[in-house]
Amino acid sequence: MLPLLNIHWNPDPELFNLFGISIRYYGLLWVIGLAFAYFIVQKEYRDRRIGDDKFEPLFFYCFFGILIGARLGHCLFYQPDYYLHHFWEMILPVKFLPDGGWKFTGYEGLASHGGTLGLIIALWLYCRKTKMHYMDVLDMIAVATPITACCIRLANLMNSEIIGRPTDVPWAFVFERVDMVPRHPAQFYEALAYFVFFLGMVWLYKRGQKQAPATPRTDFSKGAKADAQVTPLYHRGFFFGLCLTEIFVFRFFIEFLKENQVDFEDGMTLNMGQWLSVPFVLIGLYFMFFYGRQKKA
Repeated sequence: MLPLLNIHWNPDPELFNLFGISIRYYGLLWVIGLAFAYFIVQKEYRDRRIGDDKFEPLFFYCFFGILIGARLGHCLFYQPDYYLHHFWEMILPVKFLPDGGWKFTGYEGLASHGGTLGLIIALWLYCRKTKMHYMDVLDMIAVATPITACCIRLANLMNSEIIGRPTDVPWAFVFERVDMVPRHPAQFYEALAYFVFFLGMVWLYKRGQKQAPATPRTDFSKGAKADAQVTPLYHRGFFFGLCLTEIFVFRFFIEFLKENQVDFEDGMTLNMGQWLSVPFVLIGLYFMFFYGRQKKA
């Protein structure tokens, strides 16, 4: 039998303090994840010979779409009773105190399902503005999404949040800020899985690039036909569907190793994260196997 390692985990969430401004691992890892996505998608745009004038506004739409969606998703899916009576705390990164004052807390609670939905809506608005084909943009974003998700879960690990259930596995973490019980490091499991998904996405993308015609077409406007893609091995929507399917299938099953995030989940057969994952998996399977298949290049 392997000896119990019981990794004691209690990092200071604050990396350093600069002139009274707290720089935390959580925010830093979010920025790193978005930076990775920025450079990966920029490379995809250049591979497809799409001008920088269309790429430059993309980060703005993605950043605010993910942030707003993730915040509203947490507030409305997980704590609606509280936030519907504390509306401004849902919008502002502060907590209002009983004495009439307020305290800066940052956004305490971001939901990945809400962030995904917010991103999808933001990209629709972006495509309306730039006249890009919606599915081409979703496919490019999908290649980079898993590495950003990996960084977000590492951020949760540094915050000792979204913890796993008690376990006796030899690599169990003791989250000292929560209790002294050995638990599954569920955040690390997710981060590792998303990193593997990212490597797979990049491999598939490069494989498609190698099969691309010598002189790729560059018409990626909204009205362009599906056979104008630069990766003819995969139909439009394939990468988007694969990203949704692999992430949310894994999310569904990893929830069995996690503690419920809110009390009302305790009486549920499946928790909120699992119920919210199901429609994303179904949408992902549709785009992988049915959408545009008849128009595959």
